[in-house]
Amino acid sequence: MGAQASASSLWDVGRLKAALRVTRTATPRASPTVRAMTTGDMGRGGTSPDADRRRWMRGGVLLGLGLGGFFDGIVIHQLLQWHHMVSAIHPPDTLENLRLNTVGDGLFHAATWVFTAVGAFLLWSGLRGHHPAWHTSAFVGTLLFGFGLFNVVEGLIDHQLLGIHHVRPGPYQLAYDIGFLIWGAVMLLGGWGLMRNVRRAGG
Repeated sequence: MGAQASASSLWDVGRLKAALRVTRTATPRASPTVRAMTTGDMGRGGTSPDADRRRWMRGGVLLGLGLGGFFDGIVIHQLLQWHHMVSAIHPPDTLENLRLNTVGDGLFHAATWVFTAVGAFLLWSGLRGHHPAWHTSAFVGTLLFGFGLFNVVEGLIDHQLLGIHHVRPGPYQLAYDIGFLIWGAVMLLGGWGLMRNVRRAGG
């Protein structure tokens, strides 16, 4: 009886090992593509490389639209003064028409600014998934810092030191100039704070 029990136990162990070998053989291994998609090729937030690529390509197109619009508005409208936004319909030969064209140019520049801002955001979000060191807060911080730096330099030099123009000439021009400086300083300090926090976190 003891010999039979031992033989039965050995037979059961052999069957178990055979079943384990069959299970290992039958289990499909993930393809290299699937493994890549789950071990690092996915962008941050679970986006695929194709989605990221489409995002940064769209961002590049919008950024190009914005830069093209700025070139047209700055070089042709302002520096060369060949035309304004509605100059063919309302020739800027009167003060009223000049004001109308100025508003048109302003709306045009506002649209190009939106194109540029959205394009930059899409470009950033499409690329940052593959560059972990690119923090959104750091990106926003650099934008705020640069924007604020321009306002502070513009406000101190052009408005105060040189006096070549003011934010809004008139009885309250000093208040507008100071408000412009405060606005720039807030953005400057806020952007610097965001960048510093990222550096402290080791980003």
